[in-house]
Amino acid sequence: MAQETVHYSHSEKDFILSPHSKKAPKRMASLMELKEIFRSADAVCFDVDSTVIREEGIDELAKFCGVGDAVAEMTRRAMGGTVTFKAALTARLGLIRPSYEQVQKLISDNPPQLTPGIRELVSRLHERGVQVFLVSGGFQSIVEHVALQLNIPTANVFANRLKFYFNGEYAGFDETQPTAESGGKGKVITHLKEQFHFKKVVMIGDGATDMEACPPGDCFIGFGGNVVRKQVKEKAKWYITHFDELLKELEER
Repeated sequence: MAQETVHYSHSEKDFILSPHSKKAPKRMASLMELKEIFRSADAVCFDVDSTVIREEGIDELAKFCGVGDAVAEMTRRAMGGTVTFKAALTARLGLIRPSYEQVQKLISDNPPQLTPGIRELVSRLHERGVQVFLVSGGFQSIVEHVALQLNIPTANVFANRLKFYFNGEYAGFDETQPTAESGGKGKVITHLKEQFHFKKVVMIGDGATDMEACPPGDCFIGFGGNVVRKQVKEKAKWYITHFDELLKELEER
């Protein structure tokens, strides 16, 4: 019998985009319009690995467990959009097989490093009354540690949950979490809109799973301050390399 490190989960609501909708497709927003959406957003969702923090949490865990190179290559393929996220996550964790003790020791010995400017940006968003969420394909225990550093409530964290047997050995991950699969971040945004009646939700991140969350997100901002994903840089209408760029946008209003 397995036990989980986190004992609560967020409810999930499916969303369906009908291919037979008779409504005319929405015109793509211009860069100026995207910036206005950001400045007037009700909520901003951040990816965590290689966005809010400088590293990829799963790669750091893999290094800690002695299988760093093989897992890093899987991560590159997953973030580039060439394999499904759940398939990549399953394969990577199957190689790592981290114990509960290893996860906790990683957090204490090698805590995640915040990306320059993120603390100031989140603080400024909070001052403006904007809700900030961390929506990550990473692991709940690591992401909650990051949330605490940024004064983000743990209730605003959506991430994957590792499972362990009572002796602490790896027992898999919770595959029912929306963030465990491609398209999951979009489901989280839909859930947030339904629960809190947000009108404008922004998604910021470095990877393909972040970009595909818009729609239902109203604005996607690609981030390349830690690593550049070619597909994201080429397709994102708004692409930044430092959070100071977003702080400046907030000063425009």
